[in-house]
Amino acid sequence: QVQLVESGGGLVQAGGSLRLSCAASGPIDSISVVGWYRQAPGKQRELVALMPRGSSTTYGDSLRGRFTISRDNAKNMVYLQMNSLKPEDTAIYYCNIRARTYFRDDYASYWGQGTQVTVSS
Repeated sequence: QVQLVESGGGLVQAGGSLRLSCAASGPIDSISVVGWYRQAPGKQRELVALMPRGSSTTYGDSLRGRFTISRDNAKNMVYLQMNSLKPEDTAIYYCNIRARTYFRDDYASYWGQGTQVTVSS
């Protein structure tokens, strides 16, 4: 069973920084796309950053320049560096990967349980 565990969330003042980590484990053969999404109370889940392997990265509106996604393919890790945080960045942040396991030929989507990020003004 593929599992994703996020860490690094917490409470930070506006203007501060946080670095989220996502550790993927299980029978993973290959990861094609990694991404971060977030969901604020009363709102739909939205894209934060998407990084396909070997392709350009996509960021959500107004996040490029403040947020940076990165991946360590050897360790099956995904990171999100968040700088100049604003109160409107407050949300639960979810890690997502599209991965192929040793037991199936196609790629499937997997989600972490989420980590809370709260930015105080």
